[in-house]
Amino acid sequence: MDTPRIISLLPSATEVAVALGFGDQIVGRSHECDFPPYIAELPPCTATKVAKGLPSLEIEERVQGILQQGLSVYSVDTGMLHRLNPDVILTQSQCAICAVTPRDLEEALATWVGRAPKLLSLSPETLDELWDAFRLVARTLNVEERGETVIAELAERLDRLANRSANLARPRVAALEWIEPLMAAGNWVPELIDVAGGESLFAVPGQHSPWIDWDTLAKADPEVIVFMPCGFTIGRSLEEMPILTRDPRWTSLSAVQAGRVYLTDGHHFFNRPGPRLVESAEILAELLHPNHFDFGHQGKSWIAIEA
Repeated sequence: MDTPRIISLLPSATEVAVALGFGDQIVGRSHECDFPPYIAELPPCTATKVAKGLPSLEIEERVQGILQQGLSVYSVDTGMLHRLNPDVILTQSQCAICAVTPRDLEEALATWVGRAPKLLSLSPETLDELWDAFRLVARTLNVEERGETVIAELAERLDRLANRSANLARPRVAALEWIEPLMAAGNWVPELIDVAGGESLFAVPGQHSPWIDWDTLAKADPEVIVFMPCGFTIGRSLEEMPILTRDPRWTSLSAVQAGRVYLTDGHHFFNRPGPRLVESAEILAELLHPNHFDFGHQGKSWIAIEA
């Protein structure tokens, strides 16, 4: 495929395709795909059934209500998919809450006239599996050598960061992926914390993000708290912070007393298993070891929260 027509229904897959040099071949996107910025100008092929701007607890309740009915959280514009006539569709099967899955595309593919597009489902849960996802896309697009070059460059940046942080004190870190109810960030995030020079609490590398409760958080008493809500920008997360700060246990936490509570842009980093996981590790390094790392992310990709 020299000039394949690509539709990406997953923000991280979009970024993988762009990193491999296929940004100009992407002809359609999901409603969440927005990076690089020009991607947002492409026609969206999906939509969410959950209204924007709801509190985190209401979002969770509505999502679970939809899933319990055996329905999808997303709708697919079958007509748009057909009109764009892709050669390749990128999606995922890891999480029915995060993005469109192959099941959501069954109707569109069943009614396809002519040669159906190749469907690639990316579901990395660790950094090694992320590199495998790169390889799958690169192999499908006939750029395997380029894929290995991109992987090597990204892995080298992580290795350099890990080497620089190896001998630093390792604070205990609570990385939180959802605010109400509380969820710790799992999958690749514990690996990123380790690379950045911290000790991850609650979550295990390669395993799905676990729900936790306030008692668990208070008992662990983390030295650093990093919020990275899935799909939330910093501004959106700020709106949710009173849910936590009004709890009488909040001010007793060591991280709060030390002024080591941070909000990050979970929408664009951390929750997208693509090339910007490297930048996510850099963000963590700045938070955990501010005297040793400065990659220029402060104020743009993360902010500190005052008690």
